[in-house]
Amino acid sequence: MPTAEDLIAHIAQYGPEVIQAQRQLVAIPALGPDNGGQGELKKAELVQAWLHELGLEISRVDAPDERVAAGIRPNLLGVLPGGDGPKVWVLSHLDVVPEGDLALWNGDPWQLREEGDLIYGRGVQDNHGGLVSSLLALKALKELDITPPGPAGFIAVSDEETGSAYGLDYLLEKRPELFSADDLIVVPDAGEPDGAFIEVAEKSILWLKVEVNGRQVHGSTPHKGVNALYASARMMVAARHLAERFGKQDELFDPMVSTCEPTAKEAGVENINTVPGRDVFYLDCRLLPGIDIQEVLAAFREAFGTIAQQEGASVRVEPVMSLQAPEATPPGAPVVGALKSAIAKVHGLDARAGGVGGGTVAAFFRKQGLPVAVWSTCEHSVHQPDEFARVSSQIKDAQVFALLYAGLY
Repeated sequence: MPTAEDLIAHIAQYGPEVIQAQRQLVAIPALGPDNGGQGELKKAELVQAWLHELGLEISRVDAPDERVAAGIRPNLLGVLPGGDGPKVWVLSHLDVVPEGDLALWNGDPWQLREEGDLIYGRGVQDNHGGLVSSLLALKALKELDITPPGPAGFIAVSDEETGSAYGLDYLLEKRPELFSADDLIVVPDAGEPDGAFIEVAEKSILWLKVEVNGRQVHGSTPHKGVNALYASARMMVAARHLAERFGKQDELFDPMVSTCEPTAKEAGVENINTVPGRDVFYLDCRLLPGIDIQEVLAAFREAFGTIAQQEGASVRVEPVMSLQAPEATPPGAPVVGALKSAIAKVHGLDARAGGVGGGTVAAFFRKQGLPVAVWSTCEHSVHQPDEFARVSSQIKDAQVFALLYAGLY
């Protein structure tokens, strides 16, 4: 039986395979219809062919979507059979985001560009990194004739970038029997460049639109009107203090507290000599797990209503987005321990488990009571022009996933 060191050394030679796979993936703009594209089928068919070459057990769970020409959004699974041990799943996503302003790119977003260890192109990190590294991990097991202690599973889902209704959410609805709480589930869709961070929790997201209405008058007669900006300003300041009421501290997160920050603001009056009678601003609230979003919304409506009344104005507070975070994966869960051990073998460091401020696709697993860890060696280039990744990092990710698959952590 090959050792962990044998497996790591074998994968270390996979640099050309990373580049070849990335070149083919980048050339397929797998954009969902919400992003102006025709979905993920072409990319899924490419990946399915790779799974077939590896001799894996392949299945698809296609979500119907009449907005794309193919009529479906594919969700692809490949399994290398193993013993009676727990299943190991590594789930990545097929879709990418649009390229944005082409003038900000130093090359064609849909053609891989190489500069030493760096590769550039839309999707090279988000989420081709996960696709390629988990595929190469399985390739190594096959080439070294390693039978995993439990089934080793690869998943590539659609629609991660626009809500997952046709992706993981659909897969869990249609095939819940695929997963159990004993499985080791990893989502390689976030992390830090050094590989030292394992995401196990996320904050709830509440975006609020706040519309304040007063009475518009000439700037020389403010006493005849109601300046909506005064009420808005008081509400913005109050938002930070309101956030202090929503939970104490959670050391999994940085910052360790709930936050509610004024962000976007709609244009008001255009001329200086007019007292505005209407003002609209937005709040981005990130709430610690366990804080009920509806209670927070009620608290804002009450507090802002009081301010509006004092200023002689009226206010309307409405949610723009409301995403209640599920319970965290326990930092001591088996998947976290296995990842930490594998990361230590590959990276030589002690990874820490923590939380993030926003939602991830892993939330769909957690809502079903399935422990999941989000991890990869991730550059902070996702969704940006000149999105980039490191070939060496994706090789290390493949080494970590191979150790998990092989039970050699």
